Amino acid sequence: MMTAFGSSVRTSNTCNSLLKQLQQIWIEIGESEAERERMLLEIEQECLEIYRRKVDEAANAKARLHQSIAAKEAEIAMLLATLGEINVNSPVNSDKTAKSLKGQLASVTPLVDDLNLKKEERMKQFADIKSQIEKINGEISGYGNIVSSVNALNLEGQDLSLRKLIEYQSNLRALQKEKSERVQKVLDYVNEVHALSSVLSVDFGKTVSDIHPSLHGSSMEHVTNISDSTLEGLDQAILRLKSEKKFRFQKLKDTVGSLFELWNLMDVQKEEKLSFLRITSVVSSSESEIVQQGALSLNVIEKVSAEVERLTKLKASRMKELVVKKRSELEDICSKTHIQPDPNTADDNTNAMIDSGLVDPCELLASVEAQIYKAKDEALSRKEIMDKIDRWLSACDEEKWLEDYNHDENRYSAGRGAHINLKRAERARITVNKIPAMVDSLISKTLAWEEEKRKLFLYDGVRLVSILEDYKRARHHKEGEKKRARDQKKLQDMLLTEKESMYGSKPSPRRSNSFRKPNGYGSYGNGSVTPSPRRNSVGCSTPELLTPRSYSGRQNGYFKEMRRLSTAPLNFVAIPKEDTISFSSVYGSEPESPPQS
Repeated sequence: MMTAFGSSVRTSNTCNSLLKQLQQIWIEIGESEAERERMLLEIEQECLEIYRRKVDEAANAKARLHQSIAAKEAEIAMLLATLGEINVNSPVNSDKTAKSLKGQLASVTPLVDDLNLKKEERMKQFADIKSQIEKINGEISGYGNIVSSVNALNLEGQDLSLRKLIEYQSNLRALQKEKSERVQKVLDYVNEVHALSSVLSVDFGKTVSDIHPSLHGSSMEHVTNISDSTLEGLDQAILRLKSEKKFRFQKLKDTVGSLFELWNLMDVQKEEKLSFLRITSVVSSSESEIVQQGALSLNVIEKVSAEVERLTKLKASRMKELVVKKRSELEDICSKTHIQPDPNTADDNTNAMIDSGLVDPCELLASVEAQIYKAKDEALSRKEIMDKIDRWLSACDEEKWLEDYNHDENRYSAGRGAHINLKRAERARITVNKIPAMVDSLISKTLAWEEEKRKLFLYDGVRLVSILEDYKRARHHKEGEKKRARDQKKLQDMLLTEKESMYGSKPSPRRSNSFRKPNGYGSYGNGSVTPSPRRNSVGCSTPELLTPRSYSGRQNGYFKEMRRLSTAPLNFVAIPKEDTISFSSVYGSEPESPPQS
């Protein structure tokens, strides 16, 4: 202020001095008073105009400063809003009262520059992130790594706040993660396609090139095509290859199965099978385990098919031999299980039918194979009953041995092995006592089987229940005959004892013969005699007990045997005539006998 006041004083002094000089000049010139007043007034007006112009200029400068400051403030506000950094305690508001307009403008300009610089950096960050996002989106959508310039220009009016930047960064990370997953998925799909193509011997390059050319010939670490269409194409290719693999595996399995059957039928040598060892090992594993190169190639399948076709043609020429072989196998199974085979497929009949051409050998072979399958199935269902039959027959054998043992007069001698026979005899008696229960159990089990299967249980062509019932009747009859024989023997003993008391103890030569041990009697200390059952001879009128073995080979004479059993007396203790003491011989045929009353 002092400087301005001093300058004003100096200007005023200068103006007064100049005015005096001007008035002196006017006096010297002789200007009139009016002229001098007019000229002074013009000077004052010119000075006033100059002042007014300067004032206007200053006012305009002030207005421009205010406008500049307002523009800077608006720019700052816009930049802060764009950057998301709105601050209530802004330096613009705090410096308004403390500084002049130029000072305010000078303080605002650096802030604007800083904010513009920060905006440019933020825009670069957004542009970089958006370009990456657009690139990844392009890769995912399948349109390549094209970045839209329009979207880049639109950044000028977009939100550049830190929150938005973090949101974009989060979106970018999600897309990067999705890209990584897609890349890994593409690699997995490509590897699976390669593995399947290797197993099937399919051109891997052509397969993946049809999906997208970039998948073949590029490094696996730089896979760029991860679009949905590529993934879908790879997925469809895998499904197609898996379906083809499954179809070929089943076809190879069926063909190899036919090959095995032909090998078994025709007794193919081991050397011929060696060339197919690798192929047959593939079939033995599951479909998912097959990873060997070319394991399911068309060449492999054609090779096996050609071998099957060759063996099939060879089989046709050897069909008669194969039918005979299968018939022999059927008869062997039926023989073991005591089932009657179908007589229509006997060797004579089959040979005649094949020679006459009345039947197709393949159909005949299939019929025999079906009979084998049926016989095996029936043998499995008869197994429990057959086991019981074996135990029953074993018990019958023990019973026969026991009878032979009881007929042996030297069984109690101190010879070698006598104690072993004694132990076996004890076990045999226990087993023989169980025979009736075995038979009843076998009958009930057989009837249950017949009811379940709705057919008769035949044993060598004869119903097993009939055999068992006949056995029970024969056994019951045998037991009755034994009891009657024992009763008759007791009566004979009583008569002999009475006769000895009447005529003395010295037996006659004829009576003494009746007590010979070789004829089946043993004397004990009390003088009594005990009958010893004899073994039936071939010519004996008493038949043996009928078992399934008795029926084997006798199917045609079954009912004749039954009639013989019903007419012939079952005398299970055969007593020779010289040992039989009748009532007439005791009371009337001897010379020493007293007269009968």
